[in-house]
Order: sequence, then C-alpha cells, then structure tokens
Amino acid sequence: MKKLLLLLVLFSFNTQAHTLAICHGEYALCAASSTTPTGKSITVNGKVFKEGVAVCPILTGQSVANLDLMNGSCDSKPGKVWSLFGVPPVTSYPQAPTWNTVAATFRSFTIGDTPSTGMSNMWSFPCDIQATKVNGVKLASCYGPIMESPWTNNHVKQGQTGFTQAPAGAIYPVGGNAPQ
Repeated sequence: MKKLLLLLVLFSFNTQAHTLAICHGEYALCAASSTTPTGKSITVNGKVFKEGVAVCPILTGQSVANLDLMNGSCDSKPGKVWSLFGVPPVTSYPQAPTWNTVAATFRSFTIGDTPSTGMSNMWSFPCDIQATKVNGVKLASCYGPIMESPWTNNHVKQGQTGFTQAPAGAIYPVGGNAPQ
C-alpha cells in the first residue's frame, strides 16, 4: 500500500494538477477489488468510459482524495462514501471473497484489452453503502470508469504497466497505470 500511495501522489503531481486533500471519516478502499461492467457509461472530465462497479470494504480514518472529482469536498451524502486511499497506507484490510482481513499484496501487470488484463479506477468516485454487512464488514458498491487513468483522466493504452492489490485474474482490477 505504501508503494501504491507513493505512486498515487508522485504521478498526480507529475502528470496533471489535481486538488488533493486529506479526508477524515468513512471511506471505501477498493485497492484489492475487481470491477464488473454495469453496461452504462461514465463521463470523467468530458471523456466517456465504460462504467464499472466494485464492491469494497468501508474503513474509517484519514484518506487521500482528488477533490476535482468530488465536487470540491470530502463530504458525502447519507448512505454514500467516497472510494479513497488510506493515510498512512493501510497494510491489511478486509478483502473479497471472504472479507477477512489480510495483508495487502502489491502487484504489477501489463494492461491489455480483456477483462482479466484491463483495469478500472475507483479513486475519488462515489459509492453506495450496502445495507448488509458480510462477515461483520461494512461494504460499499463503488462506481467508476474502466480503462481510465487516475493520473491524467485519459483512456489507458494497452501495453502500459498497471498496478493493483487485486489478485491475478481479477476482472478489471482496481488500480492505476504507470504514466507514459
């Protein structure tokens, strides 16, 4: 997670100006989640992407946000949270399919054009809090773009290096791409 947060901050400053902030309270951590296409589209900064939904655990604490995608505020509406990254980096957290707390495992991969080699971005996108806990864990359904770069908000190209904490073979794992 430290590597992911470091990459997040470095690439955010190096590729496009984002309005970063530290939020306090509940947030969804999607770093190890996979994403299911919804069949809808989502527009990010004027660009259209396929929309996906990821189920993510809800944590409480400090998190880093891109306020440009959050209406300029960490505040969320009732029944909703934002998908963010913990500060300091969260090293263990509940992960699918059991939602037991396990250590985060960072991995890189080559981005391709199939669901198992593609990627999704959920950073600073809205989530609906689910009504039922699983294994005692509060979960959220988070909606964000598939094949969109969290650093530039552009379409991700095949052949780029991606990174995630989702297991190998996860469908559209939540993560980022290394900017080129």
